[in-house]
Formats: sequence, structure tokens, C-alpha cells
Amino acid sequence: MPHVYLLHPPGGLVGGDQLTIDVQVRRDARALVTTPAATKVYRTRGPVASQAQRLRVEPEGALEWLPQEVILHDGCAADLLTDVRLAHGARFMGVDALCFGLPARGESFAAGRCRQRFEVWREDAAGAARPIVIERGRFDAADPVHAAAWGLGGARVHALFVAAPATAEVVELLPLLRAAGDRLPPPDRGGVTVVSDGGALVGRYLGASTERARHYLQELWSLIRPALLRRPATPPRIWAT
Repeated sequence: MPHVYLLHPPGGLVGGDQLTIDVQVRRDARALVTTPAATKVYRTRGPVASQAQRLRVEPEGALEWLPQEVILHDGCAADLLTDVRLAHGARFMGVDALCFGLPARGESFAAGRCRQRFEVWREDAAGAARPIVIERGRFDAADPVHAAAWGLGGARVHALFVAAPATAEVVELLPLLRAAGDRLPPPDRGGVTVVSDGGALVGRYLGASTERARHYLQELWSLIRPALLRRPATPPRIWAT
């Protein structure tokens, strides 16, 4: 199983930047893609920074898309897209995590905005595609979504985990996966559910720590990987640095 590390030498995005990442996994191929550090979106005077990630997995292929979190600095303007296209028989695990401001340094997200889109589409045997996960977030700094109970509830870190498909072996793990969320310390929360008639398993984290979010996502991954991909959960070395 090849481990691919994506490097972005400038270390972050500024207003006006446009970063596009295209990943294609061929038939019967496997790949784990991760990053050595968080992606940072810096303050802007107006122009939007955009990052588009387009992931395609062909029949019987498997992709693990496991980048570290996106840190949204105060005053940034970000447009983030992850578009996943799965052929019939393809398998996928992926994460998408956002950190608003720099909580560890006491820096808030008092100005700026972020548009987040994370979509997973699955083709049937005839090649027709349908969505199995559609995640869209609009996070303007002044909007009530940050504090409201129906939104982030005051959480500074929001993370999404997707595994597709939710096979019978994956569904059997639900008690263990939910127990991982129950072990999070307050005010952190984590949970999992199955959507699209078994098309995908979706996990979520809301809390105050990117480190705890990362550990929670990695625990979900380590539990699901043997069931979904028939491989032991061997973490990439870069995660230990």
C-alpha cells in the first residue's frame, strides 16, 4: 500500500490563491494520501483563497484521503471543495477538518468567512452517479452558526469522517465507533451514523482541540480499515513526527 504525502511549500493559502489537487486511483489500485501538517488559510484584504480537491476511484480501487486539518486564520476568506467520485465497487475513507482561529494561542475567528463543500458520489453498475454524502457549510464569522446549538455550539473545531460503502462488517462496528465518541472529554462530542441506505458511514467531531479531533478521526480509521479494506491499521510514519 503506497503512502503519498502531499507537500505545499508555502505552508498556506493567501487571498487570491487557487490550489487544485487531482487524485485518480486506477482499477484495483490502492493508495493512502495524507499531509505532514495542517493547511493554513491566512488573513486577506478581500480576495478569496480557494482549494479544490477532486478525487476519483475506479472500479475495485481504494483511496484513503486523510489530510490534516485546515486552520482558518482570523480575517481569511476561504472556498474549500472536496469532490469524490467512486466507481462501482470502489472503496473510500476520507476526512475533512476545520479549525476556526488558533484556540491554543487564544486567537479567535472574529472576522472572515469560509465556504465548505464535501461531496461523495457513487456510480452504479450502469455508470449512473448519485450522491451518497453532501456536506455544505457556510461559516461567516458573524453568523450565529458558530454559537447556536443547531450549528457548531461554540466549538472551534469541526471534523467530518466518511467511509464508503458501509458494508455489513463496518455496520457491526457501530457500538465500538460510538464508544470512541463517548470517551471524548467535555465539551467535545463525537458520533457516527449510516446514511444513503448503507452507501456511507459518516462520523463527526465537534470540540475545542485539533489534537483530540485528530486522535478521534484516527481511532475511527483504525477500527474501520480492517473491515472495509481488509488491511491492518498501520499509521503513516509522518503522523508520529
